[in-house]
Amino acid sequence: MKIPRIAYAAYGFALTVIVLDQLSKAWVMGGLDLREVGHLEVWPALFNLTWVENRGVSFGLFGDGSARWMLSAFSIAVAGILGWWALKADRRLLITALGLVMGGAIGNVIDRIRFGYVVDFLDFSGPHFFLPGFLPGVLADFKINFPWVFNVADSAICIGVVLLILDSLRAEHEAKVGLAAEKS
Repeated sequence: MKIPRIAYAAYGFALTVIVLDQLSKAWVMGGLDLREVGHLEVWPALFNLTWVENRGVSFGLFGDGSARWMLSAFSIAVAGILGWWALKADRRLLITALGLVMGGAIGNVIDRIRFGYVVDFLDFSGPHFFLPGFLPGVLADFKINFPWVFNVADSAICIGVVLLILDSLRAEHEAKVGLAAEKS
């Protein structure tokens, strides 16, 4: 089977994410000794480095580590499906999205297999956003705090998913425009 040139871009994005993710984790583990320190203030009230061992998935699900191998197998399967999809893809935005999600999934799998948890350290929990209440006494000065600590792989997955959605909307719009042009 011949691999289309554009698919190599997706694999290149994935490899770049994996390398950046693993290098950043090696830095916080070895260079900064963040595991021992626990928390480093970088820009107080905005950004810090905080050691978190994520043994589960989002919002603490499976936080006891019981699903380590199931989550690893699932992530590998997702990365494989996305890799196959990249062979069929022909749009740059889609290729970029697939590569980012593949790389993020594999980056986190490497941690799960090596350590039994995913290393998270990027902490933006300092800032608070205030939404002024729009009705007197209702949601007056509603405070939003960003509580999650994440890593490069998580960031790539989130950005990749947003790009997948954008690509889907764009492809749908182009299909409608093309269909309307054919009817006239």
